[in-house]
Amino acid sequence: MVMLKNASGVSLRTQFLYVLVFITRYGIDLFTTFHSVYNTVMKIFFIASSISIVHLMRTKYRSTYDSENDTFPLYILIIPSALLGIIFTDDYSLFELLWTFSIFLESVAIMPQLFLLTKKGGAEAITSHYVFLLGGYRVLYILNWVYRYFAEGYSPYNAWLAGLIQTVLYADFFYMYIKKVMLDKRWELPGAANILDRK
Repeated sequence: MVMLKNASGVSLRTQFLYVLVFITRYGIDLFTTFHSVYNTVMKIFFIASSISIVHLMRTKYRSTYDSENDTFPLYILIIPSALLGIIFTDDYSLFELLWTFSIFLESVAIMPQLFLLTKKGGAEAITSHYVFLLGGYRVLYILNWVYRYFAEGYSPYNAWLAGLIQTVLYADFFYMYIKKVMLDKRWELPGAANILDRK
């Protein structure tokens, strides 16, 4: 976004959801628990970079942001994530409730981005690579959980459920990405442009 000097094809709503994810996941933990310098720096980086992206999209790159098509209603994602966070939490401490909410919200945070791409009917290669890398980041999380399950007996069922939800959401995108983006610079997304269209 910064190198291209525009926010075309990037969903501000998805970026806002990532701000909410990182603040609810790391906000309290940052001030109450110290694991390592690396861990603390990464938490600060996640929060600061996601806030910076939202800020840039609302100020410097506002004229290039496609607000007309970025219309996915956020309450459809936030409310169910909060309910799942309450239902599937390990305990009812504020930290645990926020953490569980954040993993469910992160699992669906890509929805406004996918909706924007679908509404526009396609994506530039750079936007497609960005979404693919977001999915790749989730794959690394899943590999970490598998490793920790076998090495440490760590088995957070709520994180596994959220990871499964996110994997299902990305599956069709990954298929289309591998099939099209490797060959073309721009690709078309199949139908569904009118889903949740509030016009």
